[in-house]
Amino acid sequence: MPTPTELIDSEAEGTSGQEVDSKYRMIILAAKRSKQLQRGANPRIEIDPQKHKPTRIALEEVMRGRVHFDIKPDGKSSAE
Repeated sequence: MPTPTELIDSEAEGTSGQEVDSKYRMIILAAKRSKQLQRGANPRIEIDPQKHKPTRIALEEVMRGRVHFDIKPDGKSSAE
């Protein structure tokens, strides 16, 4: 089974949704989405939240292109 770092490296180049330009932005988006999940948001992918931690769910959502985001002119991104 690949490590999370290997998954990030392999998925950073070719995400299926809106293109994430770097693995660092991917991590920031996943962290913001993880906070949303911890506060009660429903997962956007078919996954059992009882078996997987919010961080894993969030990272998988970002890699599958299910987290939409805008890059603001000052360089900050906002997850929706």
